[in-house]
Amino acid sequence: MSRIDSLPPLREVIAAHGLSAKKALGQNFLLDLNLTAKIARQAGDLSQCDVLEIGPGPGGLTRGLLAEGARRVLAVEKDERCLPALEQIARAYPGRLEVLAGDALTLDPLVHLASPIRVAANLPYNIGTELLVRWLTPQVWPPFWQSLTLMFQREVAERIVAQPGSKSYGRLAVLAQWRCDARIVMTLPPEAFTPPPKISSAVVHLAALPAPRYPADSAVLQRVVAAAFNQRRKMLRSALKGLSPDIEEVLRAAGLAPTDRAEQVPLEGFCALARELTD
Repeated sequence: MSRIDSLPPLREVIAAHGLSAKKALGQNFLLDLNLTAKIARQAGDLSQCDVLEIGPGPGGLTRGLLAEGARRVLAVEKDERCLPALEQIARAYPGRLEVLAGDALTLDPLVHLASPIRVAANLPYNIGTELLVRWLTPQVWPPFWQSLTLMFQREVAERIVAQPGSKSYGRLAVLAQWRCDARIVMTLPPEAFTPPPKISSAVVHLAALPAPRYPADSAVLQRVVAAAFNQRRKMLRSALKGLSPDIEEVLRAAGLAPTDRAEQVPLEGFCALARELTD
């Protein structure tokens, strides 16, 4: 499959619009349309879904999502230089692509989307983790999205799927796995991008669970996890002493040893601790 649509190759699009990637915007463009179509397929059957894409750049993944049959794509782009290229895609797919110019951290995309909604994006590196945490920690669950199919630096992707006892295990793993099934579905080498980043990238697929795996108050769980991993080298009784004056008793009531460290605590243990601190 050398072409996925009738539009020009991405290198021609970038040259025509002068779209050199900006480091300040966390941009690394993925130019191989075969790869962008493959990433789009990792999001599943999109024919009945609206898709939210953050940071489309010149539109490689956007074209993949549309070519793979997405009902409709809402692309949020901060870099105004990219808007003419995205509008060219919109003309080639009438009624199926809406481009929203602005900052994904401040815009509310939901007024432009209809359920069911999935998110698929090659996230700008400088806002990727912040957006993910926002999507994982809404006040109401289930969230507005069915699934997230997101590209990150590989080390971030590994933190999302990490298991207790590993160096990568931390806040992202707990927050993601509490409410989602998370797995790495693709890895990409630096040379797949223009300009090549210094490290590999990976695509993570997160499917929202109907309810969290274990009961816990979201705000309390977030505070517990943040405190535990902010001082991950310390024992829990030291790292969490600011949460309760009798933290050792609370830890034991949750079935945890006060001398454990955060990376040893499984998801169920953090949830049990959050419940003890909520009572």
